[in-house]
Amino acid sequence: MKKKISWAVLVASLCCCVAIALAGRAQAETVPTVEVAFSPDGGAESLVLRTIGEARQSIRVLAYSFTASAVTRALITAKRRGVDVAVTVDARSNFDEDRSGRARAALGALAYAGIPVRVVSVFPALHSKYVVVDGATVETGSYNYSQQAARYNAENVVVLRGDTRVADAYLKNWEAVSSRGEVYRAP
Repeated sequence: MKKKISWAVLVASLCCCVAIALAGRAQAETVPTVEVAFSPDGGAESLVLRTIGEARQSIRVLAYSFTASAVTRALITAKRRGVDVAVTVDARSNFDEDRSGRARAALGALAYAGIPVRVVSVFPALHSKYVVVDGATVETGSYNYSQQAARYNAENVVVLRGDTRVADAYLKNWEAVSSRGEVYRAP
């Protein structure tokens, strides 16, 4: 009889341990969330800047147009906080067709701040626009990182937080595209 009671106590204890472990795992897993914003005047730039500001470990940017001084400042601030920041941009949009000099100024500021910048020219257009933060958050949409997008264009921003599978796919794409670019060295 004592053996049966001992076995019953052991089995009940194991079941409790398994239940506690599974409950802890369920609480630790985050439920993905989605946030959207629009421009002009619909909070798109604010959402992009807030997403960059939330970074604690890493930021990867892939951009078609990169002229926004606010985004440049946010990335430099993140770098100064100790965040590993890297940026890859389209060559044609940011150099060949940059009549204003804003893209060169923004990318030069990043490079001088110690942020690696790569320039990709192997595609007719590197038209992707996204940021991956801490391997778990993706900001994407039509929004170019430019004053034009923030103030005048009809653009959209989508931020998906907490889905590492999606973030991993974007990071793999960032690595594949970036590997085809050249390191930018500011004059």
